[in-house]
Amino acid sequence: MSKETISIKAEERTESGSAAAGRLRRAGFVPAAINRIGGGTTLLKINQHDFKALLKRHGDEQLLLSLLVGDSEIHALMREIQFHPLTSDPIHVDFGEIDMNAKIHVQVPIRLEGEPEGVKQEGGILQQLLRHIEVECLPADVVEEFTVDVSHLKLGESLFAREIPLDAKYTLVIGKERMAVATVAAPKEETVEEPTDAAAEPEVIAKGKKDDADAAEPADAKKK
Repeated sequence: MSKETISIKAEERTESGSAAAGRLRRAGFVPAAINRIGGGTTLLKINQHDFKALLKRHGDEQLLLSLLVGDSEIHALMREIQFHPLTSDPIHVDFGEIDMNAKIHVQVPIRLEGEPEGVKQEGGILQQLLRHIEVECLPADVVEEFTVDVSHLKLGESLFAREIPLDAKYTLVIGKERMAVATVAAPKEETVEEPTDAAAEPEVIAKGKKDDADAAEPADAKKK
């Protein structure tokens, strides 16, 4: 996410369905739809080249932007993009219209910073358990990521969502406070399997079978 103003041109479309979407893609457009604040959905199409360039510059994680549709400017949050499984080209995008004066819920990526004490001094392993955190804020305050310092963590300690130092502009969504963001775990001990005594013992050949055979030999044969 970024605080800079990001704009892209879009055009309204009237046709819907998979056949119409296929024709749009062959013509160089990405089918799109935007859920409006007042209800309902407006179907759009966006130039594929322009949209791919936008994604290359800004990424695709809940991007806040302005859709320029004719003479109108619609503030929107990019909710979801579908990509072609083979070419990775965008094949559909969903937007949600937003009010710039009303708070919204967004998922913000978390980037861990620093080497924990438990890793540096105790040989532990840093594990990131949560990669996004959900907060409430005004659209203009949406940020690209939250950077979290984990250098103070010792072996066996965890950092929870409620411990992330957030500016007053952001409110952690209720129910997420107890989620562990990162932990320093003890390294797993390698276990070496020792060979069993049975595996080391040589094979024992049973005795007595020949004696049994001799015992079963007819008496006449023995007389000879």
